[in-house]
Amino acid sequence: MRMTALIGRLCTRRVLALAILFAFVAPGFPGPIGKIAGNQSFKAMAQATSGVVIQGNRRIETATILSYMQLPTDREVTAGDLNAAVQRLFDTGLFRDVQIVPADGALVVQVAENPSINVISFEGNDVLNDEDLEQIVQSRPRLPFTRSGAEADAQSIIEIYRRIGRYGAEVEPLIIEREDNRVDLVFEISEGEITGVNSIDFVGNEQFSDRRLRRVIETSESGLFSAFISSDVYDPDRLELDKELLRQFYLSRGYADFTVLSATAELSPDREGFFITFTVDEGEIYTFGTLDVAISARGLDEEEFAAMLPDDLEGETYDASEVDDIATELTDLAGQKGFAFVQVQPRANKNSEDRVISVTFELIEGSRIFVERIDIEGNTLTLDRVIRRELELVEGDAFDTRKIRRSRANIRGLTYFSRVDIETEPGSADDRAVLKVKVAEQSTGSLSFGVGFSSSAGPIGNVALTERNFLGRGQLVNIQVSATGDTQIYDFMFTEPRFLDRDLRLSNRAFFLQDDRSDTSSFNVNSAGVSPSIGFPLSDDVRFTARYNLLFDDIDVATTASPAILVDEGSRYTSSVGYLLTYDQRNDPVEPTRGFLTQFDQQIAGLGGASRFVKSRAKFTTWYGLLDDVVVAKVELDGGALFSFDRDTRITERFFLGGDTFRGFADEGLGPRDVPFDDALGGNYYTVARFEVSFPLGLPEELGIFGGAFIDAGTLWGLDDTSFGGTTITDDAEFRASAGGLLFLDTPLGPLALSFGFPLLKEGFDETEIFRLSLGTRF
Repeated sequence: MRMTALIGRLCTRRVLALAILFAFVAPGFPGPIGKIAGNQSFKAMAQATSGVVIQGNRRIETATILSYMQLPTDREVTAGDLNAAVQRLFDTGLFRDVQIVPADGALVVQVAENPSINVISFEGNDVLNDEDLEQIVQSRPRLPFTRSGAEADAQSIIEIYRRIGRYGAEVEPLIIEREDNRVDLVFEISEGEITGVNSIDFVGNEQFSDRRLRRVIETSESGLFSAFISSDVYDPDRLELDKELLRQFYLSRGYADFTVLSATAELSPDREGFFITFTVDEGEIYTFGTLDVAISARGLDEEEFAAMLPDDLEGETYDASEVDDIATELTDLAGQKGFAFVQVQPRANKNSEDRVISVTFELIEGSRIFVERIDIEGNTLTLDRVIRRELELVEGDAFDTRKIRRSRANIRGLTYFSRVDIETEPGSADDRAVLKVKVAEQSTGSLSFGVGFSSSAGPIGNVALTERNFLGRGQLVNIQVSATGDTQIYDFMFTEPRFLDRDLRLSNRAFFLQDDRSDTSSFNVNSAGVSPSIGFPLSDDVRFTARYNLLFDDIDVATTASPAILVDEGSRYTSSVGYLLTYDQRNDPVEPTRGFLTQFDQQIAGLGGASRFVKSRAKFTTWYGLLDDVVVAKVELDGGALFSFDRDTRITERFFLGGDTFRGFADEGLGPRDVPFDDALGGNYYTVARFEVSFPLGLPEELGIFGGAFIDAGTLWGLDDTSFGGTTITDDAEFRASAGGLLFLDTPLGPLALSFGFPLLKEGFDETEIFRLSLGTRF
């Protein structure tokens, strides 16, 4: 209404100005306007400054107004020229009124300037601060004020509030007049309440229930946890994402004809919530037909690529994600053979009558594109070079999507960023591309606390201070102080992951341990040591780390200790070398849902010092996602062996199980034990199988609450000598097992994990643990 009235007033004034002009000029000069008293033409007046008189201007110079009018100087001025001049003056936004009147042989231009904005302020805003709103509005101090501009700014503010779910927001622009034709512009804001989603319904779905489809989409219904989540706020962009998620969900289950007919959001009459309805057409289920390869790119062997196609998919339910995975594998194979510009395009041949889809993977010669420039955005703390050294491409390299995917995985694996995206933009030429690496920094420092309770040792705890990205250089600094009863550990480690910006990892660790193990093994040990190491890749998936260990330990044994421990009393130096070989085939280094990780660790002592032994450990871990990776299962096989030369193994060299390594049992809670003295002795051999599954609990994902369950099974056994003073110690490989539940929770203080373990199979002398709790906070 205000805009219409304003335009009406402006049009009325313009017509009035022209009417006055014609009233004075037209009676004496029929036809085009050209002359005024004394045969003086408008052309002459336009050429002379005195022929055009500007009145009413206070801040704007006369010459500026004349330049805005753009009256012709090479011909007679017509009524159309004058009308256009008036329009141009209004278009500047500097004037609220303009009139042109001929008087005394001159053309008088009477203007009324718009007031200038003195200050802009916002009232009533709590959710959005003034700085945010200032970025939204176009009005600025010292610029002219216009009612239309203020109304447009008010609407922009309303739109922003709607984007954050406040559809009841109202904004009223007000002005306070000041002296010297200035005004204060005030936006009075009523933010309103968050407009949630009252309900989400589906129409046309027969194969999947509404409840199942609600788990597919991002938008959620408002409920008990609305104060903690944001997905229950209506967002039209999120609705578009939901449509795509539904399409992918159905395509991965064989519904190749699935379409979302409509997605509507209706605001309730009280404007407090939306009713969202998805209308879908599921169609029929399709199965896989034949899979073929067609190669038009020169230099590639069609049989070699055809051998990559799975031979067990024909007749199975069609899965579009499976097609994408095959295309990715073929692209990787072409890249490995040096064909960076080959593109794999799946061509689906859909037989609607038989409901079969055959797929031909076409390998074609793509455009030769090179990386012109790599830009990095969003790293407010981390240095550019820390990110660039994780990229597998540099400026001038051939564009390779395989290397881009691996580069993104490398950057994610740093764990410095909450989000990592690599986007491609056109370069300065058709054969050039610009890579945009966009990251979002997250906390890389942690102050972690561990709390637990053991049926044997009572309460346990530890504290550790870690910075994984020291000074933004990607260096790791870890300071740990642990306390478990009378045990204290002081541990310092510094790691340079990219020495000289090469894939060369240097690390050094120094520690001091005061370990009172009188509750479990009747001895105390003071240890100090250093351990420098160097690591480097042997291939894309294999990494080798070599290390040296120098350890001094002094064992003080209680008089009531087991004879098997009394023989180890005293101090000893141990000098050893070791290595760690890692083979990593995980699909994601942070949150794996597929693949496996294999590690083999070996320590060889005898390079000086008093100990001579070989200590080996192997671990294999695999992950498997179920139900679209909503449920993730993890299986871990872990085992170790210790062989000593010339003498028996020492108690500080042996393996121990319990606590985090065998849930449901206390630290050092199982394995060989001198029962009369109730002392854990450790073992030379162990093997453990751990099965764990994590799953959502039906709560909104934003709450960060997940459940889990575990089963641990295995044993610890083997001593070099089992007879001491007439006492025989049992070191048999007795099988143990435990099971329990897990609870993972992201809290404002950091991640919290709680495990309850219950032994299923145990020996009578084993020590059990009731629960284990860990909590961390980030800074």
